[in-house]
Amino acid sequence: MHPWRTLVQSVAVTLVNIRTLPARLGPSAVAVVGMAGVVGVLVAVLSMAEGFRATMANTGAADTVIVMRAGSDSEMTSILMREDIDIVSDAEEIARTPSGPLASAELFVIVDLIKASTGTVANAPLRGVEPVAFGVRQVRIVEGRMFVPGRNEVVVGRAARGEYRGLTVGSTLRVGQSDWAVVGAFDAGGTVPDSELWCDANVLGPLYQRGSSRQAVYAKLRSPDAFTALKDRLTTDPRAKLMVMREREYYESQSRFVYSLITGLGTIIALLMGIGAVFAAVNTMYSAVASRTREIATLRALGFGGLPVMLSVLAESMLLALAGGAIGAAAAYLFFNGYQAATMNWQSMSTIGFAFRVTPRLLANGLAYALVLGLVGGLLPAIRAARLPVVVALREL
Repeated sequence: MHPWRTLVQSVAVTLVNIRTLPARLGPSAVAVVGMAGVVGVLVAVLSMAEGFRATMANTGAADTVIVMRAGSDSEMTSILMREDIDIVSDAEEIARTPSGPLASAELFVIVDLIKASTGTVANAPLRGVEPVAFGVRQVRIVEGRMFVPGRNEVVVGRAARGEYRGLTVGSTLRVGQSDWAVVGAFDAGGTVPDSELWCDANVLGPLYQRGSSRQAVYAKLRSPDAFTALKDRLTTDPRAKLMVMREREYYESQSRFVYSLITGLGTIIALLMGIGAVFAAVNTMYSAVASRTREIATLRALGFGGLPVMLSVLAESMLLALAGGAIGAAAAYLFFNGYQAATMNWQSMSTIGFAFRVTPRLLANGLAYALVLGLVGGLLPAIRAARLPVVVALREL
């Protein structure tokens, strides 16, 4: 059969199938709802991974670096002595103000706080910083004031304030054997510091028996292009064993494990649900073929080939799948895009707040998955329709 004739016949039969959908509304609705559930769950779960990755990857600027002990995979496993910190601060590639270099030597510890949503204990990140940290990092005080150096005072990130109890400005926070006054709240633009509590490193250090040591130095470069020169200087300095990373690259590397874990689990769930959706599609299309046996026989008797009939059944199956996929994707976007949540960052063993992100790429992937399931689900019924003996079918007329 000529390809053009096959196409024309396939379109004609498909249009007939679509016009008869109201007569098969029940089975068709089952397939659509099942596909909507599969795509909705897939997009929602992957949007969680995408939101976490974006929060981590968007943290930091191109001219901000983190310096840790060589061989460390996170701040938790790094330690810098005062001599190491001085070497970093004295580097000529570090930006300076009249008050000194824009370099903040910081401590990072985990404290137990009560989650506001569940009332359970969770790991909260408490960061000891130097006052210059607010000139290095992209944060700004939005309520209250900055902590006073030398006092037991903390400022809290926007996400942390919503995640834990007792972090309103003016409240008192119990950490270990010490009471801390919550004096301010800051906004870090939806990045990692939003999930942290900040205090004076010189107060936090003695409480955790750290003395003058720190775990990392966050510093601002004179220009983004100075990164290579600073890295070469610090990694080859015989007085210290240091590693240098751009802040953004550091946090992006921290997100890989959780991103892969969530993506893997989401994919497995979608595959399992997809099997159910395929069975629903198979049943729907077998039912459709059985109810249209007379129509198919009539078309074949009029000269329609088996291939156009097969393609029409596949087209109907994929259209139903596409409709379900579109409904599921729209529901995921409406209910989950921007939804605030928190998860564990296994690299630092702390809780990170983030927002679900339903991106155009996720929506496109969800629709593509629906089309694949529709194709697989409609294949066997389509083959049956194409091979239906005309003589046998005509006996039912």
